Amino acid sequence: MTQERMILLVVGVVVLGSVLLAVFHDLRWLWLTGLMGVHLIQASFTGMCPVVALLRRSGLPSRAGFA
Repeated sequence: MTQERMILLVVGVVVLGSVLLAVFHDLRWLWLTGLMGVHLIQASFTGMCPVVALLRRSGLPSRAGFA
């Protein structure tokens, strides 16, 4: 697995998890979904993402784009 695919996996788990928690527990969990969306927009402009920094240290290989 590459860093790029792991990022997609982490984001997908966080979004799906927060939506499921909102449906089955409390609607306030949707704030997490909204914050993840805001972070994705911010990261697309600045290139700064804490998950990427962690994955770089983990030793996963990186590929350009979705090759």
